[in-house]
Amino acid sequence: MYDTILIPTDGSDVAENAIDHAIDLAEQYDATLHALYVVDTDAIDIGLGTEQVQRIKEGKFGEMSELKARATEATDVVTERAGDDLEVVQSIEAGRPHAVISEYAEDNDVDLIVMGSAGRGGVRRAILGSVAERTLRTTRIPVLVVDVREDDD
Repeated sequence: MYDTILIPTDGSDVAENAIDHAIDLAEQYDATLHALYVVDTDAIDIGLGTEQVQRIKEGKFGEMSELKARATEATDVVTERAGDDLEVVQSIEAGRPHAVISEYAEDNDVDLIVMGSAGRGGVRRAILGSVAERTLRTTRIPVLVVDVREDDD
């Protein structure tokens, strides 16, 4: 059923919880995991020039080596947790996260996207949206959104 599973990660606690779900599913289906870190060029565009943003989109981080290190660290976590029994493909891309996730999934024949949700609600969510919500709206590939909110009980 699932031969290829995509886990977008940004190194956050939200993403970390989704990684466990993705690994569990990959083990059950003997699937290949794709760990994807997306450099949000909209977020970094504020302090950078157009040329610098373009270089990052091309994977040329230059003076922003700390950004590449953070991205590599986030995808390394998936590989480390998966252990030797699962194949993990690590990728670092740049662009709008939801669009890159959807495009990457299509280009790599992904069967399932597993991602965390920060669980934002109310007006803030309606105005900004979240990467998970935007991904759901822009892909036809099934998306498992792992809700990591604490129970209020």
